Amino acid sequence: MSEKTCCFIGHRNVEDTEELRQKIRETVEKLINDEGVTLFLFGSRSDFDSICHDVVTELQEIYPDIKRIAYTCRHETATMKEDKAEEERIWSSILKRPVHIRDYDAEYEHPTKYTSGKASYVERNQAMINDSDFCVFYFDDTYKPSRRKYGNSYLTDYQPKSGTAIAYAYAVQKKKQIYNLYEKIC
Repeated sequence: MSEKTCCFIGHRNVEDTEELRQKIRETVEKLINDEGVTLFLFGSRSDFDSICHDVVTELQEIYPDIKRIAYTCRHETATMKEDKAEEERIWSSILKRPVHIRDYDAEYEHPTKYTSGKASYVERNQAMINDSDFCVFYFDDTYKPSRRKYGNSYLTDYQPKSGTAIAYAYAVQKKKQIYNLYEKIC
């Protein structure tokens, strides 16, 4: 990508505070104004991604040239900006309650989207990092996901690795410019 690009990656469960939203807003505006970033890449499945999406969407009113791109992996899809109203209407009718959908300006499907396994989000995150000049993380190095069983026939469980930790290590390895907003909040 020839335009300057930034991706967002963070833990699945993040407390949504005004302090965090303000730090994201300041960071995104710095990237736009000082670094010339116009493309913002989003994964899914995390509170941090949702909060960042909200902030970037608000900033599109001030900076209409910025774009939100959904990087989707296995079992994921994105709603385009022009389809949002109709999809909200349909889902609200089906569910008999108001439905609000996040929309994007474009969707990028990783080439292995339909062939990757359970951890397809790892490949998606690596693609976002590869395609980015800057990475905005919410990474707490003491965070541990819940322990999981190997399967129904196993008596033992294991400690899975954090997807954010895997992505952060990858971004460091790729020598990306990283903003870790967890460090700035705590």
